[in-house]
Amino acid sequence: MITVESIVKKFNGKPAVDGISFQAYDQEIFVLLGPSGCGKTTTLKMINRLIEADSGNILIDGKNIRDRKPEELRMGIGFVMQHSGLFPHYTIQQNIAVVPELLKWDKKRTETRTHELLHKLHLSEEILSRFPGELSGGQQQRVGIARALMADTPVLLMDEPFGALDNITKADIHSEFKSLEELKNKTIILVTHDVQEAFELGHRICLMEKGQIVQIGTPKEMLYHSKNSFVRDFFAENRLLLEYKTTTLQDVQSFFPVEDWSHEWNVSGDTHVWDALQKLSSDHKNTVHYEKLVSAFNEYRKLQIV
Repeated sequence: MITVESIVKKFNGKPAVDGISFQAYDQEIFVLLGPSGCGKTTTLKMINRLIEADSGNILIDGKNIRDRKPEELRMGIGFVMQHSGLFPHYTIQQNIAVVPELLKWDKKRTETRTHELLHKLHLSEEILSRFPGELSGGQQQRVGIARALMADTPVLLMDEPFGALDNITKADIHSEFKSLEELKNKTIILVTHDVQEAFELGHRICLMEKGQIVQIGTPKEMLYHSKNSFVRDFFAENRLLLEYKTTTLQDVQSFFPVEDWSHEWNVSGDTHVWDALQKLSSDHKNTVHYEKLVSAFNEYRKLQIV
């Protein structure tokens, strides 16, 4: 869906993005991860031409974005920015209707789509007459997502969309985000510096440093097949938790047969070990199973770490 070929961007003669290439596939959440100043936001903004690349090519569905007017290109790309990016002097209804107005939708179509998204994002219709400053951070971020989804574009770009939220609100929105059917048919590129967020939401992760790509891979590949010491060190602080959250019951099947117990707690083989342990820990009768699953996980990870 999105192909980035040897993209370069310099500011004051210094490369911010230095010849990177990658592909984001159809219906994939592709995460650009890395420390501040690594070039991930610059990369994201070059995809919708908020920043123009100095050289290289970016293709969406095989078509070079340089062959389209920037305004026309952006009509086909949803964009969610940091701190929601809502216009403070617009009501919520006006904020959500920005893109439909540019696309010249009729009032009925805009209203129908607005109410549909409010329902999906667990927002009350009462907020439509309010201004952004009257909403909580979580509500503002949901409205920002609603605005980006209004036109139902096949591509969605997200720049640190949950960075300003507290951990509890962020966890709630992550859960809603993953379950939202609206997002499952889109190609999404998500920028974050939050390692756990990247692992929780991303299908593949592109780890960047100093304007270059260090490694691209699934969460498991990043942990168990790290390319170099930078990758290993980047994930070191959260490594054990990340392993629990990326390993599934199916993965540990040979050490702890899933069918022996999973039906009792209504969990499937693709349930992550972390989630299964949380479920087991809430029931004191399952202490033995809890300990067996931890043991199985430890045996599995010994074989994976290289």
